[in-house]
Amino acid sequence: MKPAFQPAPTSHRKGAVSRGQEGNVPALEAFGKCRLITYISLNMKNKKPIKQKNTSGPRRSEQPRADALPTREQLLEALAQDADIKGKRDLAKVFGIRGDMRRPFKAMLAELEGDGIITRTRKALRRTAALPHVTVLDIPSDADPDNLHAFPAQWNEEEGEKPRVAVVPGRDARVVPAPGDRILARIDAGDGEIPVYTAKPMKVLDKPRRAHIGIVRMDNEGARLIPIDRKQKEMRIPLGDLGTSKDGDLVEVEVKLSGRLMIPRAKVTNVIGNPASEGAVSMIAIHNLEIPYVFPTSVIREAKEAKEATLKGREDWRDLPLITIDPPDAKDHDDAVHAAPDDDPNNDGGFVVTVAIADVAAYVTPGSALDREAYLRGNSVYFPDRVVPMLPERISNELCSLKEGVPRAALAVRMVLNADGRKIRHSFHRILMRSAAKLSYQQAQEAIDGNADDKTGPLLEPILRPLWDAYGAMAGARDKRGPLDLDLPERKIILDAKGMVADIRIPERLEAHRLIEEMMIAANVAAAETLEHKRTELLYRVHDEPSSEKLQSLRDFLGSLDIAVKKSDNVRASDFNGILAQARKAGNVEQVSEMVLRSQAQAEYAPENYGHFGLNLDRYAHFTSPIRRYADLIVHRGLIRALGLGDDGLTDQESAKLAGIGQHISATERRAMLAERETSDRLLAQFLAQKIGAKFEGRISGVTRSGLFIRLLETGADGFIPASTLGQDYYRYVEERQAMIGERTGETFTLGDRVTVRLLEAAPVAGALRFELLSEGVRGNPPSGRRLRKGPSKSYGPKGRKKR
Repeated sequence: MKPAFQPAPTSHRKGAVSRGQEGNVPALEAFGKCRLITYISLNMKNKKPIKQKNTSGPRRSEQPRADALPTREQLLEALAQDADIKGKRDLAKVFGIRGDMRRPFKAMLAELEGDGIITRTRKALRRTAALPHVTVLDIPSDADPDNLHAFPAQWNEEEGEKPRVAVVPGRDARVVPAPGDRILARIDAGDGEIPVYTAKPMKVLDKPRRAHIGIVRMDNEGARLIPIDRKQKEMRIPLGDLGTSKDGDLVEVEVKLSGRLMIPRAKVTNVIGNPASEGAVSMIAIHNLEIPYVFPTSVIREAKEAKEATLKGREDWRDLPLITIDPPDAKDHDDAVHAAPDDDPNNDGGFVVTVAIADVAAYVTPGSALDREAYLRGNSVYFPDRVVPMLPERISNELCSLKEGVPRAALAVRMVLNADGRKIRHSFHRILMRSAAKLSYQQAQEAIDGNADDKTGPLLEPILRPLWDAYGAMAGARDKRGPLDLDLPERKIILDAKGMVADIRIPERLEAHRLIEEMMIAANVAAAETLEHKRTELLYRVHDEPSSEKLQSLRDFLGSLDIAVKKSDNVRASDFNGILAQARKAGNVEQVSEMVLRSQAQAEYAPENYGHFGLNLDRYAHFTSPIRRYADLIVHRGLIRALGLGDDGLTDQESAKLAGIGQHISATERRAMLAERETSDRLLAQFLAQKIGAKFEGRISGVTRSGLFIRLLETGADGFIPASTLGQDYYRYVEERQAMIGERTGETFTLGDRVTVRLLEAAPVAGALRFELLSEGVRGNPPSGRRLRKGPSKSYGPKGRKKR
């Protein structure tokens, strides 16, 4: 039966969202709860009801007989209409409840409360708040992927328990969420007296950081919290709210508002550890970005119970001398390679290249605890001091690690190439292999360069030389294809025994690295081609071409350097290589490389294919690292299903959810990149904090209205110079030139310029550095204001004064 009192239509409710507003996620987040139950208050002061039309609820003059209980509908309408009804006594007075009627009356209220229709806050009763028509929901990470449920992302606990919402994607839905996701959804409450909520997902949202974490610093007045987030302000921690935390501890807190001024104060709820003493700076990013790092008991149990694969259902390739080539400190080895000249007389000078990848799908099956946790994590996260793996060690470092001399299950692709390195055909096989050798990149390169050791000496002619010969042909085909050749150096932070920075190095870029990369790319392309040919759903690794706006910004910048670039928006990766070649001749390749990098779109995972711009490939999928990327595991399952290689392939349920899976793992990848970058920033800031006042050489890595970003040449540390400290001139930001230009002198600071700076301040917790600029800019003629007003600009004077 429907209640006598009906909520107002959604479009008229306070906070309701119209069709044109549904995409305004920040606004939706800001709504908090949205009360759908409107009420008409009674003038209790004069005891006279406000005149209404079409009111079916009980008026004071129309109360039930003294010996009759009110109906549920009458009770609910009274609560909705009368703001002065605070509890049972007020309700009893309204309905004239006396004597023997009190017990059944209390029972009726208890029943309504038990059904979730009314809620009790302290001594007050109220009609439970309802969900708005469009709201933000959080799906628990342990939810059943085949029977998803969610709860409101924001909810006033005084309204009672959060309502549970069934998530029901449509049959042809493009948005298919999964456990752990935050979604924007349309809500249907059903027609019954008790709402039965279902949600139709509209969009998967990035989950904001929920944890409040910081470093405890003791002082004379007690303690304060130094927040990790640079945008948050310090808070006081009362001594009674410190718990077991000590000075320097990284803690998680809840924010409490106190006093008439509602001053925020922090209460420690969890002591994470002391990064300085325990050498665990990465734990700051792990907690700040809510990266799962502890495996549930059920996952560990499944990993322990897993058994080694046998020959059943597999081809025996144990005699093929596949080898692994990895960094010297690698603990897992998920790819092995082999190459040999093709003995087919019709393919003179050709090669047969084999890439074998650990068969993770044999151990991590759809719907298992291992699978749910791997999906939740999305990928492994690599820090200088630790790895947060996607899978437990029993799987990643043992059963799925292609150890030397140990039989291991693998999924292999055999590719036949012609003498020019072009692939003629390929085939996939589910195999049992045995690695003939475990080599480091340096070992393999030394052997090829004529410095073989006792291990690589016997491998040089039969194994290593054919690999390099095949790579030579593949490299020629790559050069003709013309992928984006943006080879920016990556620094590696070396830690000491205490977890502090001992050294920063730029690892040498070896031909051995390029060999493995090229063979992995070829295997990834083969996987995408096979799944397309078999009409099996897959997740592509896609990288869109640069947007028109970014291309125009790049053209403006290159024009200021007199570097020619075609005006068409129809560009290829090879066009950028031509730009970089011009920059090398002109001696400003660092500036141009930075801008070319900024012009690129971000790669992601999606079931729709729009190619990989950077690699200049029409189709591409990640197949070669299922130990550390969930996307690769999905591709493995797709191949197993498409080729009939077992009963543990991609399921129909997974196929239907590929869009949501792609969105989720793209988000976890971005989270991992941010965590790795933040941790490097904190470690470098901690390292340089001992060198306040020292001079460094660097390059301008970014120019904004606020100032200059500087990257130090030796360490790669990033810092900032506020625009107000640049000099005695007034500096204007000129976007098309990526420069700050002095109005009187024409002194110019441009992206990529080499400069000398002095370190003024280091904030290790925030990972921030502040510099003073010691170099002078390039002098030029003072520009006219009219010439510079093509793009957004701002002018600054000495000590931060804006010129008006």
